[in-house]
Amino acid sequence: MESVQHWLSALPPGVIYTVVALVVGIESLGVPLPGETALVAAALLTTSGITNVWWVAAAASLGAIVGDSIGYAIGRRGGRSLLAWLGRRFPNHLGPPHLAKAEQIFQRRGAWAIFFGRFIALLRIFAGPLAGALRVRYATFLLANASGGILWASGTTFAVYAAGKAADRWLKNFSWIALAVAIVAGITTTLILRHRAKKSFDVQPDEDDKDTEASLTS
Repeated sequence: MESVQHWLSALPPGVIYTVVALVVGIESLGVPLPGETALVAAALLTTSGITNVWWVAAAASLGAIVGDSIGYAIGRRGGRSLLAWLGRRFPNHLGPPHLAKAEQIFQRRGAWAIFFGRFIALLRIFAGPLAGALRVRYATFLLANASGGILWASGTTFAVYAAGKAADRWLKNFSWIALAVAIVAGITTTLILRHRAKKSFDVQPDEDDKDTEASLTS
């Protein structure tokens, strides 16, 4: 994270926004790039005035929406053969077990998997191509994709910005205890949200998802 932040800080603000949009967008195409890391690093720079919090959020939102939409189009045209190729190229991130898990989640949760998938690393990479390969209606996909992308990008950016500003203020006032409590509370909240999201998308392999898959394609 620190190396990414240091590298970004040497770039002009406009280039930073472009890099964030591209990294998030390419990750959404199905390529395992550190989109969330790039977003958090750029958001941290907002606390020192290097970047603008609104532009960082907008760049990440745009990258998420456009990247997922292109991934959807590629997945719809390439189908499972594309996902199998990605699995061979990136076996540690997109291998057969990862694909099977993501497909189970999609078949059971439908559009909610697309919406909440932006917050889960596995689905953040698979959402676009997999939705296209499973023939999810584009209108349904776009609504869930845009809503989830904007919430993820804006929520992450403004949360990091607010935390950074609060930390600066507390440090100036030597409120070390308050800072420690805030950090612990923030980490705990994040872990709880991630745990609940992953738990809610846990799929038992013996469940019959055929009816849900049919509704996706109708």
